[in-house]
Amino acid sequence: LENLASLEGDARHIFVRGDISDTVLVDQLLHEHRPRAIINFAAESHVDRSIHGPGDFIQTNIVGTFHLLESVRAYWDGLESEFQQLFRFLHVSTDEVYGSLGKDDPAFSEMTRYEPNSPYSASKAASDHLVRAYHHTYGLPVLTTNCSNNYGPYHFPEKLIPLIIHNALAGKSLPIYGDGQQIRDWLYVKDHCSAIRRVLKAGRVGETYNVGGTNKKTNLDVVHTLCDILDELAPPATGNLSLTSYRSLITFVKDRPGHDRRYAMDTNKLERELGWRPRETFEAGIRKTVVWYLANQNWVTNVTSGAYRDWVSRHYGA
Repeated sequence: LENLASLEGDARHIFVRGDISDTVLVDQLLHEHRPRAIINFAAESHVDRSIHGPGDFIQTNIVGTFHLLESVRAYWDGLESEFQQLFRFLHVSTDEVYGSLGKDDPAFSEMTRYEPNSPYSASKAASDHLVRAYHHTYGLPVLTTNCSNNYGPYHFPEKLIPLIIHNALAGKSLPIYGDGQQIRDWLYVKDHCSAIRRVLKAGRVGETYNVGGTNKKTNLDVVHTLCDILDELAPPATGNLSLTSYRSLITFVKDRPGHDRRYAMDTNKLERELGWRPRETFEAGIRKTVVWYLANQNWVTNVTSGAYRDWVSRHYGA
């Protein structure tokens, strides 16, 4: 809820705390607000959590998506023909459904075969298939986006970039899985939002669009970049840390089971059909991100409960 504080009092925004599996609530909201579109961001999304506790991922990402689709289908069936044609259900998914790329493999395209390797990615792959099935079977006007790794303000601290920033400022170890040479494509959150809006407005019904930032970095490169920016903007000495650089806190830990080695996204379809491309370079976006976290340490404190801190300590040794 901290993320929504700036929207308080805005008539364009209504917050309802609920569960997409609660069909009574979802049905009520659909008939009360009569939306012209649904964007489904609802998901359990942290790979490490899916490895240690896959049940929540099955329940939310698969069963929850099924219940949501059922409610939306019933609502859509009840619309007049002209409103049925205008309605859209946009399902937000991940590049992880495609699996892992070899060193010289071409980037993932929308035609790449699904080969998910974690409980998280498998659950998202299943939800993608459900969404497409509801289009082909029932005619529900759906759109699907598969995005690369997001970063930016308000990123929950269990994710790599905010975890590294938070730990560094506290003088804690900076855990890196394996050799740190896993490659990810980083997408600034505002670029992702602009892509979602573009697909919702002009995407072809039934189609999938890959969304990427064209910023391919190894995990170790990302951590080095974060340390260097922090050394500049918040030197260790200002936090009473006896370090010359935050890089000295880097600790290599046992690799994650089944850790995908490389992701890369081919976003030519999105650019060709809808004219979208990312605006933010990684260098500019990552600096903006660090600046935001430095200015919003209270937000981090408020969203990291004791249970969260215990979980991080158990699984990352940090």
